[in-house]
Amino acid sequence: MNNNDIAVNGNYGAGQIQVLEGLDAVRKRPGMYIGSTSSRGLHHLVYEVVDNSIDEALAGVCDNVEVFIRKDNSITVIDNGRGIPVDMHEVGKPAVEVVLTVLHAGGKFGGDGYKVSGGLHGVGVSVVNALSVWLEAEIKRDGKVHRIRFERGKTVESLQTIGNTKETGTKISFKPDPEIFEETEFVFDILRTRLRELAYLNKGITITLTDERSGEKQEYHYEGGIVSFVEQLNKNKDTLHNKPIYFEAAKDTTVVEIAMQYNDSYVENIFSFVNNINTQEGGTHLSGFKTALTRSINDFARKQNILKDGNENLTGEDVREGLTAIISLKIREPQFEGQTKTKLGNSEVRGIVDTIVSDGLNEYFEENPQVIKKIIEKAIMASRARDAARKARELTRRKNALEISSLPGKLADCSVKDAMQAEIYLVEGDSAGGSAKQGRDRRFQAILPLRGKILNVEKSRLDKILNNEEIRAMITAFGSGIGDEFDLEKSRYGKIIIMTDADVDGAHIRTLLLTFFYRYMQPLIQAGRVYIAQPPLYQVKKGKEQHYLYSDNELDKLLNNIGRDNINVQRYKGLGEMNPEQLWETTMNPEARTILQVSLEDAMNADEIFSILMGDKVEPRRKFIEDHAKDVRNLDI
Repeated sequence: MNNNDIAVNGNYGAGQIQVLEGLDAVRKRPGMYIGSTSSRGLHHLVYEVVDNSIDEALAGVCDNVEVFIRKDNSITVIDNGRGIPVDMHEVGKPAVEVVLTVLHAGGKFGGDGYKVSGGLHGVGVSVVNALSVWLEAEIKRDGKVHRIRFERGKTVESLQTIGNTKETGTKISFKPDPEIFEETEFVFDILRTRLRELAYLNKGITITLTDERSGEKQEYHYEGGIVSFVEQLNKNKDTLHNKPIYFEAAKDTTVVEIAMQYNDSYVENIFSFVNNINTQEGGTHLSGFKTALTRSINDFARKQNILKDGNENLTGEDVREGLTAIISLKIREPQFEGQTKTKLGNSEVRGIVDTIVSDGLNEYFEENPQVIKKIIEKAIMASRARDAARKARELTRRKNALEISSLPGKLADCSVKDAMQAEIYLVEGDSAGGSAKQGRDRRFQAILPLRGKILNVEKSRLDKILNNEEIRAMITAFGSGIGDEFDLEKSRYGKIIIMTDADVDGAHIRTLLLTFFYRYMQPLIQAGRVYIAQPPLYQVKKGKEQHYLYSDNELDKLLNNIGRDNINVQRYKGLGEMNPEQLWETTMNPEARTILQVSLEDAMNADEIFSILMGDKVEPRRKFIEDHAKDVRNLDI
């Protein structure tokens, strides 16, 4: 055997080393380039193509982008930018072919083609090409229309001129490869959310989304840009001042845009973007903003003698209570930390943002003293509540994760020591709690019965929340803390499963719990640890046969197939109607149960829905219920 043959007996030789060239690497490891091959990765393909059109808009040469979902679930993106270059590249192929077939090829590296750009550092469109059954590009440029076609990343029709035109722009059509993606059906709402966000972040651009499968069409165009964005986020809340505070300034090649508005809620909502990319983990730009905001408000409060000499400064947490803000930066060469680009690392940006925010706020405060006084009053109230919350927090903080005596009395804990194997059921009511405690597998399943409805955290400050007995029991049982002190590593359970009745009250309790997790324990949802149990709606008996059914559709199907003779149908109104064995075999046995994982696909949408459902305003809630009434399942009348 020579050295190039596959080594045997476990030896590791050159024969086992695969060299993946070009787009083959992308097809072999798609997750490295688009995050995943699930629905999220599928939709990411569209964003990569749209990002190229937005880069043209940032360069000032494009103001219209159209996205079409075709009937066969292929996508077409059309822009009126300059058109991808079609002249011959030094490698002996037209530039457009190089851009679409070579990784890290694009106009974003030399610095002349684009001042700023989003996307995946030029990896973008070639990755889309590699992961599509086919991709076709049509380019209008220099008076001609050109076309080129690929299949799974390989050129099948070389560049040809197919007509004349007076317009410029790029049209890219592609169909994702079912060999790569688990899911190949595009969801209109997911695309709509991102495209609307891009329209907010790039004022003046028009983005249209058309779904040819349903005929649905949406057009987004915001002259107000991120000011409109903040107004949208606050539309279901009572605001402290009518118009958002807005300023924009540039330093060197960095452009900073800020829009912010306070509302009377107790949570902060700050979203930061760099070159249209949502920097979910923040970074230097967010640090600069927070530092400047805290300092400016404290300075003004002292200057106006609202904060006296003996008073402590307001903290960042105090001054951000009820704040909705959008921070949008355009940077020449952003340094993103991590593959997913969710944290900005450029050190110089912190100082740039700090200066621009300080100047902008000081000018605004001087001109609007009444507004800043309201903001300071709210922050002082938050500060007092924070002191009370600190005292309440001490009551909930467990001295030691292994010290059982500190756990809530009504918790029936499990025996397994590995948190990731343990799961806790939050059960509505004592009777269902009793059944669950008897029916569970006590090795890895813990039960915490909750009495009645927990506090609506949307309408309460942290000190009041921490004094709520049911919430305290949950915090203590989970062991991971709350709010800024939340630590996922300390969590005592790998799964938190909400188990409520399938009626209106059960849905209300579920929403209250999810609101609490979303506002104060969000990493639990982000880590995919929150689930909703699906108890059966019906038990159907025919002779000795017994079936549990989880929807009206299942019942209709069964009755249509076996007929209605000698059938006994029991409709479960609540969990308490099931005995422990039934509860185990239908809802708690990991081999047989169905549980739904709660995901945080879109923080802004989630925030809007929680505000509508749990906030003070009645009208948006009524409209939401009317709009979604047709989607209601399991309504118990």
